[in-house]
Order: sequence, then structure tokens, then C-alpha cells
Amino acid sequence: MPATLIEVRRVYSPEEELALIDAVHAALVSAFRIPETDKTVRLLVHAPQRMACSPKLKQPERFTLVSIDAFAGRSLDAKRALYQAIVAGLEPLGIPRDHLKVLLRELPQENWGIRGGQAACDVDLGFRVEV
Repeated sequence: MPATLIEVRRVYSPEEELALIDAVHAALVSAFRIPETDKTVRLLVHAPQRMACSPKLKQPERFTLVSIDAFAGRSLDAKRALYQAIVAGLEPLGIPRDHLKVLLRELPQENWGIRGGQAACDVDLGFRVEV
């Protein structure tokens, strides 16, 4: 049930936007083993002057920030796999490996209200969080 936000500094075509979203979601499915249908990924496009990044980047317009809020409980190996899968999925879309930052915030299940206002810890999620 991760909630994901991709932030970019340039305008992409609608097809490219969908490809960015799909690549990040595919990484979550692969590394965190969430169901493919569990998709909450947003894309936010900033004007370059509204999203600062390192002046050392060769293509600052390609800087991309991926923020993921997820249930706590994934292993370090799963997190490493996620970071690598996101980089691998976005690189073919023109985002250099060193122009990407991934922030993972883990929250206890009781801090998520889902499925009609239930605490996530009280719901059968249909998948394992401890991967």
C-alpha cells in the first residue's frame, strides 16, 4: 500500500509521464512484492525555479525525487532492491542514475486509515509486508 510521489523539474509528454509512473510502480511490485493492482503513484511537475537541486548535475532538468510512504517492516535487502529497481526503471527514460534521489518513509500500520476508515493493522492486506 505504498503512497508514492515522483517530483520532476521538466515537462514530459503524457506517454512519458505514464512510463515514469509505471517504472516506479513496477519497482515497488518487484522489490516490496505488493500486488500489481495496489497502485498509488502521483507525479508532480515543478517549474525548475521551484525545485532546487545540486548545481553539480550535468542535466539539472532531469533531477527526479521519488518519495515513498510505506508500511514499516521491509528488510534492508528489499529496500536496496527497491532503490536499484527504481534507478534501473527510470534510466531508460532519460534520468541519469546520479540525478535520482529516493526517500523511503516507513510508518506503522496503525498510522494508515484504509478501506473505509479502518486502521491498516486491523485489515487483512492480502500480502506480506515482511519481505
